[in-house]
Amino acid sequence: MGSHRRTAPSSGSERSTALALGLLSAAATALGAVPATAAPQEDTRAEVDRLYREAEKATEAYNAADERADALRQEIADAQDGIARKQQRVNTMRETLGSLAGSQYRSGGLDPALALLLSEDPEDYLRKASVLDRLGVHQTAELRKLRGTLRSLSQDRAEAGKRLGALERSRKAAATHKRTVEHKLAEARRLLGSLPAGERAAWDRASRSGRTDVLGPGGAPASGRAAAAVAAARSALGKPYVWGANGPSGFDCSGLTQWAYAQAGVALPRTSQAQRYAGRQVPLSEARPGDLVLYRSDASHVGMYMGNGQVIHAPYPGAPVRYDPVGMMPVSSVTRV
Repeated sequence: MGSHRRTAPSSGSERSTALALGLLSAAATALGAVPATAAPQEDTRAEVDRLYREAEKATEAYNAADERADALRQEIADAQDGIARKQQRVNTMRETLGSLAGSQYRSGGLDPALALLLSEDPEDYLRKASVLDRLGVHQTAELRKLRGTLRSLSQDRAEAGKRLGALERSRKAAATHKRTVEHKLAEARRLLGSLPAGERAAWDRASRSGRTDVLGPGGAPASGRAAAAVAAARSALGKPYVWGANGPSGFDCSGLTQWAYAQAGVALPRTSQAQRYAGRQVPLSEARPGDLVLYRSDASHVGMYMGNGQVIHAPYPGAPVRYDPVGMMPVSSVTRV
């Protein structure tokens, strides 16, 4: 969602200004001594621009929080599996130690010297004593293993508890960002709806304007995976912008580029800020089809360069995935995946 250009004040506003200055001399009028005031519609368009910019930042923050929550859920699931396996190991060790203790009790309940005196076969007794001695050594080792496993199990449970706390914080952060996005998008839609149809059309044209001569044709994609991503992005043309979505039926800006590269077998991060570092930085003048074009200083918007000074991107709610000039808003970097 770009920082959109402003249109000139409407002719109606100029006529109103001219009437208000009708008593001034012709010379003063010719010199333009009194500037015209900004049209209300222009203020509305500027506010819509601001809301869309802030909504996109909040969307990317939501995506980051949601991605973190997904990662934490997987970490917790893995930790719980590990805890279950260790608990089973502890149970097995306890059973083994119980069997060893029972064996020792049954065979070594008497004082060793008295047992030797009473034994009908002293040699057999000595053989058994040797076995019991080995069992004692084994039992000691098993006890050490048990204590170590119990300590590890306790640490794993504590770490899982920390992850659960982090997951809850991440869920709350995502919910906060979601409310922020919904509020700003609703206000932007309300303001756009308040504009006359001609003004809405002018605002949309302004959002699609920008320089296309900032770089050359771009040539062929830099790699086979870039070519596959370009083809996937083209197949998404006309799909709706859906905030927080990464396809296949709707997309936000980073969701589109992530999905397109996924079709090429490449896993990109979820957010535009993270995608900025998902490859090698190249100058804008050397951009080739498939390169990611990041916009604004905070990289809060991303599109895919297609050559001939054009990108494909998911602009904002109400606008489908489409081509726009690469210079539609300030470019912060270009990443070759």
